[in-house]
Amino acid sequence: MTNYDEKYLKRGASASKSEVHSAIKNSGKGLFPGAFCKIIEDKLGNDPEYCNIMHADGAGTKSSLAYIYYKETGDKSVFRGIAQDSLVMNVDDVIAVGATSNMLFSNTIGRNKHIIPGEIIAEIVDGYEEVISMLNCYGIDIHSCGGETADVGDLVKTIIVDSTLTARMKRSDVINNDNIMPGDIIVGLSSYGNAKYEKHYNSGMGSNGLTSARHDIFTKIYFEKYPESYADKTPTEYVYCGRHNLTDSFGHGGLSVGQAVLSPTRTYAPILKKIFDEIRRSNIHGIIHNSGGGQVKCRSFGHGIHYVKDSIIDIPPLFELIKESGHNSYPEMFQVFNMGCRMEIIVPEKFADEILDISKSLGVLSKVIGRIENNPESKTDNKVTITAPDGQKIVY
Repeated sequence: MTNYDEKYLKRGASASKSEVHSAIKNSGKGLFPGAFCKIIEDKLGNDPEYCNIMHADGAGTKSSLAYIYYKETGDKSVFRGIAQDSLVMNVDDVIAVGATSNMLFSNTIGRNKHIIPGEIIAEIVDGYEEVISMLNCYGIDIHSCGGETADVGDLVKTIIVDSTLTARMKRSDVINNDNIMPGDIIVGLSSYGNAKYEKHYNSGMGSNGLTSARHDIFTKIYFEKYPESYADKTPTEYVYCGRHNLTDSFGHGGLSVGQAVLSPTRTYAPILKKIFDEIRRSNIHGIIHNSGGGQVKCRSFGHGIHYVKDSIIDIPPLFELIKESGHNSYPEMFQVFNMGCRMEIIVPEKFADEILDISKSLGVLSKVIGRIENNPESKTDNKVTITAPDGQKIVY
């Protein structure tokens, strides 16, 4: 067990989610076992040419940090970003299998009513509608179906924001990662900067690794002021053990450190929709959304594949801050965080320039970050090799 694994477990989380994977190992894999999301028969229309996807995700422990930021600054609008986190974590997983229309969205909010007032709920609901409206403008067809707000103070110390997305699509439009093959290249899309469809600079944080990031970065003052923001049994030395206050200057994009960590999760839906419109889907061999599992997420897709990432996108300042604050190593960081690249598109090399141009047209940095090779060690298992900024080649 690494130092990072131990810290994660002490903080009540799991970097590998081994217990979760064990619990679901016997569940069905669906129509396309290699696809990024589970896909089933068309139960909504009973049409053999169509299929259904239902996906659930949320903002995770990022909402706990938003609560502290709200209490410290009075800025309730930070919860609009939490709504975006919850929605995008669903949308970008589902669009990774090719779905762009016929999407139905529902949200679930669990709050401690004693400390989470109605004005925060209103910000979350409005935040959902704002992001859905933006995505609709880019041709992503999402319909809001309402949701549930539960007052569960006996169970939830602050607030948890989750959502569910259901989609119906043609089976022939599915992006199936089983098509990933040696000779393909990997185009990475940056998680940081300022996309044309974003209002502000985005640090690239996303919605994974927040249990680690917030405790490694922020100072012990929040341990004393907000005991409701962390698990009771967490050892003191693992709670808010950094050196920064929420309002300290981040030095990039005009953000404070708190705003940087709370940057709303970037969606790649506008970019992928344009790619689908301009490149035949059969030419797209795979799409990986680097959420849980970070840069090693791809290892779960394909058969006997070696993902070689030897030209990664420059790591943004926020992840270097997390690394330094928590005294974490690159091998640990790449397993948890997107590290500046949260979406990977795997195609034959001849399509790379077109994808790069589409991403650039929407203000998102992209580059060819690597390639696909055979795994000489196995015909079934996959491996990942990442060349870190310090030159070390990290093998997973």
